[in-house]
Order: sequence, then structure tokens, then C-alpha cells
Amino acid sequence: MRGEPSCPKCGGRVRAPGLFSDSWQCGVHGIVHPLQPVVPPSVEALGVVVHRAQVPVWMPWPLPVGWLFTGVACAGDDRSGGRATAVACSGPGPLGGPGELLLIAEELGVGLGARYAGIDGPDPGLRLSVDKPPNAKVLAAGRPTPMWQVVGSPDDRAVFAGEARGLWLWAIAWPESSGLLMYDELVLTDLREAGAEVDLLPCGALSPRILS
Repeated sequence: MRGEPSCPKCGGRVRAPGLFSDSWQCGVHGIVHPLQPVVPPSVEALGVVVHRAQVPVWMPWPLPVGWLFTGVACAGDDRSGGRATAVACSGPGPLGGPGELLLIAEELGVGLGARYAGIDGPDPGLRLSVDKPPNAKVLAAGRPTPMWQVVGSPDDRAVFAGEARGLWLWAIAWPESSGLLMYDELVLTDLREAGAEVDLLPCGALSPRILS
């Protein structure tokens, strides 16, 4: 488990602001919003990200039957706040076996969603056929939100992307068959607006997907 900030696009080491730069720097990607170290999932860890976030912290709410909260990540620093968030949930897949779902909200160019999607980033770009009907729809903070499948991602996952609240929304499911969750009108809540019921959130073991 990493103990220091890293590049949200490649996971590489980043250089902290100093005398010659007031920004975090990756040797490959230049100025970035640093991905903060991931800690084991807990209500407290989630609360830290929710408090810092300048973008939504999306979670299926209520969670699908048998599913657990299994991790949270945030890109940004104390000065800029969270400019990208990722929430992991795990549970029984629609076709049996274990399933995992990662929901990412981010500003343009952060690159965290593309990294988890396994594609060249930083954004979906031409991999989305937005001139065609969406492949799925979710209800994000009460608003119907179209989602398109991202082409060219690895075969072991299903990747969807769309726009919610003027920001990228990514949904990445493992294995690929768990993408069927996206066709059940998944209801997403921005945890920045959730109430005390979040304190009862069921937590599981840390998902390795959010560390990848």
C-alpha cells in the first residue's frame, strides 16, 4: 500500500511543490493533482475524502444486495481540494461470482478514470460514441444520466463514461459481466449530500482495484 502521493495518471512518484514550482509534478505527465495514499475502507476514511472533495463522491445508494464499500481514493491536495474521487464497491456479480464496481468523478484532464479504465487518457475522448444512443443510464443525484461504453478498454472489465454535474463520471466493473449492473438503472448518491445514514455503511476488505 502506498504511503505517499502519486501521479493519478500513471501511479509514478510526484515531486511536491517547492522553491521553483507551486504545483505537484510528475516526471512523465508534468503538473498533476496528486493521488493521495489509499487507506483501508472505513466510514472515517470516507468522511475525510467527502470533506475534501470539490467533485462528487458517487456511490450506489442503496448498495445492491450483498454489496460492501471497499475503498475510496482522492486526487488533489489540501490547497486545491479533491479534484477527482474514486469509490470502490464489491459484492456478488449479476451472473455469479464476485463483482467489483469503481465510480470515479473528476475534472477534465485529471486522468484518474482513464487509468482505472486501462486506456490512454486523460479523458474518454473519441472512445465515446456520443452521437449514438447511450448504452446505459444511471440516476445521479436524482438526474437521469446517460452513459456510453468506452471502447478499447481491456477485456477483463466493462467501462462506461458520461457527464454528471459538468464533470466526468466513470463506472468501471470487473469482471466484464458485472457491467450488467449498469442496465438496472443504478441510483447514485453524491455522499457530500448524504445524511447520517452513511455512518451505517457496510465496509469490506480493501479492493485491490483501487490500488491498481
